Amino acid sequence: MESEGTFDARVTRAHPVPRPAGPPPQLPPGVPARPSRAPATRPGVVEWLRTRRPEAAPGVWRFGHRERPAEEPEAVPARQLFSGAFIAYLCGWLVWSLLWNGYLEGWWIFVDDWWLLPMLWVVPEEWRSGTSSFAELFVVVIYLYYAFILSLFAHLFGKVGNWHEVWQRYGVPLWPLFVLLPGVWREMPRTSWLLWVSNAYYLLLAVALVAAVGRAGSWPAVRRRLAARRGAAAPPPPEADPVEWPEIHRAGLPEAAATLAAATRSGALGDVDYARIRRAWQGVHARPDRIAAFADTVRRHGPAACAHPSGLRDLPARTAAHDLATGQVRIGTVADDPRNPYARRTTGLALEPALLGTSLLAVGPSGCGKSVRLVRPVVESLCLLALANRAAVVTVTAQGSGLAPDHCFDLVVSPGDPGSTHDLDLYGGAEDPDEAARGLAEALVGDLAAALPGGDSRRAATALAQLIGPYRCVHGRFPAVPDLRELLGGAPAALRELRTALQAAGEAAQLRELDARERQSARADDIGVLLAERIAFLDRPAFAGSFRTDGGGRPFSLRAVEHPLRVRVDLPERGHAEASRIIARLVLAQFTEAVLGREDRSLFACLVLDDASSTVTAESVRAVQRLRGANAGVVLALRSLEDVPEPLRGPLLGAVGCRMAFAGLAPWDGGRFADTWGTEWVQTRDVTDRQIVVDEPLTKALHAMRRLVTGKAVTAQAVTVREVERARWSASDLAHAVPAGHAVLSLTSVAGEHAPPLLVDLRT
Repeated sequence: MESEGTFDARVTRAHPVPRPAGPPPQLPPGVPARPSRAPATRPGVVEWLRTRRPEAAPGVWRFGHRERPAEEPEAVPARQLFSGAFIAYLCGWLVWSLLWNGYLEGWWIFVDDWWLLPMLWVVPEEWRSGTSSFAELFVVVIYLYYAFILSLFAHLFGKVGNWHEVWQRYGVPLWPLFVLLPGVWREMPRTSWLLWVSNAYYLLLAVALVAAVGRAGSWPAVRRRLAARRGAAAPPPPEADPVEWPEIHRAGLPEAAATLAAATRSGALGDVDYARIRRAWQGVHARPDRIAAFADTVRRHGPAACAHPSGLRDLPARTAAHDLATGQVRIGTVADDPRNPYARRTTGLALEPALLGTSLLAVGPSGCGKSVRLVRPVVESLCLLALANRAAVVTVTAQGSGLAPDHCFDLVVSPGDPGSTHDLDLYGGAEDPDEAARGLAEALVGDLAAALPGGDSRRAATALAQLIGPYRCVHGRFPAVPDLRELLGGAPAALRELRTALQAAGEAAQLRELDARERQSARADDIGVLLAERIAFLDRPAFAGSFRTDGGGRPFSLRAVEHPLRVRVDLPERGHAEASRIIARLVLAQFTEAVLGREDRSLFACLVLDDASSTVTAESVRAVQRLRGANAGVVLALRSLEDVPEPLRGPLLGAVGCRMAFAGLAPWDGGRFADTWGTEWVQTRDVTDRQIVVDEPLTKALHAMRRLVTGKAVTAQAVTVREVERARWSASDLAHAVPAGHAVLSLTSVAGEHAPPLLVDLRT
């Protein structure tokens, strides 16, 4: 019950679950590991749990999300706005003047100053006498009442005249100008009328400063947050409060629920702990026979129950905002741009497994922010989900790229690095020669498949199977890189030795495979020559201990993605560029093969390629299309679609569900995205100016005077409104209209929900 069966091995191999790259922090016995630190990107656990997460469209950051209107409210024209505000002011001033000057006296049940009645009802009658000791207080009350009535009129007529819109549109941008006027006014003579004007000015200045500072300081947002906190001050009832773990309490485990609730309120239970224990409870809920074991684990370990194999409960630091209750990571904010739907503007944009399960393709030049603003947050989120036993992540990056530190991963595989703790299994843990040959052929010649006979790598896979099958039959293991190179190159001694061993073992079937390989090697177009040239890139002294098959070392197989692992594969791109491309294709081929062959697909598996150049092949595109049904996905980052063979560019864009175009995209790449995103119907207004020709002398004179003053002829406008079909984002817009630090992103969920292309600010 310590792992809820999550990490139990399904294959009988040595070290099926690799241990962390570094040892976990040493703690006293019996003391559960605490989170390393509370990230600044999230509030306290109690507040975090009680925050609303409403259902929303794909990609919406649901944490505290507030719905926006579907359509933008129509703005009032400036002339109409000012005229309405001025008329409302005149009406309010007129009503106040009539009341103040007594013109409306006696209109209300024949009582003078009827509008003073509400005040007179609450003021004692003896206060009104001039000899009363409360006479001065009565005067103060009268003026306060005047101020109240005046404020009431200002509010009512200001609302009718839409003065709030006038201030928001013109007052806030111009308020600094009022600060410069007092210095000028101090030089003017102090007359009585100027004193009144000055006092009125300072009053208006104070109101303007308060409103402007409040606007600049986001006081409305503070007020809404305080109101929300006041509304949430009273916690929800225990049966609906996530802090109390009501589902565990209802299952008949009050002690376990109380333990977790106490840890939540004290802060000992973090967001990763919450997600991990919730994941374990979901597995236990499906198997009631394990409820007792779950309760015992919670009783003994508290918030550290059902821990990850590494023993860690959080990452040392976070660079993005994460919500592990929904599995989302925020990568930016939808820009307030007319191209974006009004309901999505200024809302947060987030990625989650439900979106990454359709795979994501990101294209942009170097320096546009692919690694920093997309890949790094996604990898960090997947590592957190792995610590919560909800995901497995494999990241492929160049050595020294700094995508994520070593302590964020359970193991780091560095082919060509003598200090690497693990080796990469060249055959992906396969036991069948044909399966092993298929993945290796994809890695060696997958990028050249279109130029091969037959248009794919099946002949290469057959040639490899004809050699590694007999070799495994004799030696009990697949050949290492030097042995495979000799066999593919047709070395007489290697083939003779293999044939002799097969004859001695009486393996007639494997002898036929070897004979077929020797006959094909005599042909001029034999694929073995190309395979030998490609495998030579891996048969270098730097890789001598990286692909061992003799049982030495610690080989890592991608079949381990059945467990919640965090793996990083470092490629030696600086000194071995072609070998790095082969290894990247090998990892991609083995990953797709492993996740498609999983029996338990409840764990989300994701492969992140920081540079997918020369890794996209016809076979990998077909495999990506099948991943969404296996609860898995890939993230492919490219500098340009030119790094993908021409016949595969369209199929690749069609195979992935999430597409991202960064600023600085080339026009030809933008054209591909524009074709993929298609068109939409928009409403256009065509305005035609037609010059007015008149014959009357007086009208001619008026038109001539108007033309003399304005410099334009008198015209009449004809407006035509029509529906036209236009590209959502044209190639020119994608190449030249996307600001730096922005990207255009379209999303598709595994359930089939879509989000149109959105301009996203990745810096906020």
